[in-house]
Amino acid sequence: MDRERGGDELAEYAEFASEAVRAAGAILRERFGRPHDVRFKGTVDLVTEADRAAEALIAELIRERYPGHHLLGEEGARGAEAPSPFRWVVDPLDGTTNFAHNLPHFAVSIGLERQGEPVVGAVYDPLRDELFLGIRGGGATLNGARLRVSATDDLLRSLLVTGFSYDFARRELQADVWRQFLLRVQAVRQTGSAALNLCYVAAGRLDGYWERGIAPWDVSAGAVVLREAGGTLTDFAGGPFRSDDRVVLASNGHLHEAMLGLIEPFERGFLA
Repeated sequence: MDRERGGDELAEYAEFASEAVRAAGAILRERFGRPHDVRFKGTVDLVTEADRAAEALIAELIRERYPGHHLLGEEGARGAEAPSPFRWVVDPLDGTTNFAHNLPHFAVSIGLERQGEPVVGAVYDPLRDELFLGIRGGGATLNGARLRVSATDDLLRSLLVTGFSYDFARRELQADVWRQFLLRVQAVRQTGSAALNLCYVAAGRLDGYWERGIAPWDVSAGAVVLREAGGTLTDFAGGPFRSDDRVVLASNGHLHEAMLGLIEPFERGFLA
């Protein structure tokens, strides 16, 4: 049977993604805590030899198994150029700054999009051996156990997470939004891994997450995990989430309108 036409194709893609993130995770785990070849893609945007090695492995696996699929890797890996409804979106090391500083919070993220819609997501934390997996219409799991978002419905009782741009001018505007949340919630975290942020909201460890400036490889996989765990995902205007739009607002659903209300007044500044 053709892999791409089988009735259980998403489950097969999910199994492949799970194997690929674990294989790449083994590279990161083996290299964690050692001296790194750190290079700068921007003022504070890092890449290490571990990013490149993990992405090379994942790209090779995808090209070998699904040569007709598109591929978008953070470090430049690309796949087929011919038209295809499928695109693999890969972050070989989400949390590179953490990794480079020996802070043990990072992950491998592999998402599969079909006609622009994320349908499979696998996010693997190699140090905790936690595999978050989401399949469109098939639910979300952590190491095989079902995930469900939290029931928190009051911002004052919520634990939220965000991230900040690599662009310092944008950070100033983001800090204004952060202050608004800080005065209205139990606590706000910044973890350094967008993929794990989404998965932690899916697991009920966090109640909501917002960030501007993220890339498709940061959020494509985690988006599937969150949605399948019952969460809500939009842009900053409450419109449809698209991984290429560089913004994400994720929540357990109960807090979504309240979070939108705090973010919206600052949007004109970001878009100006």
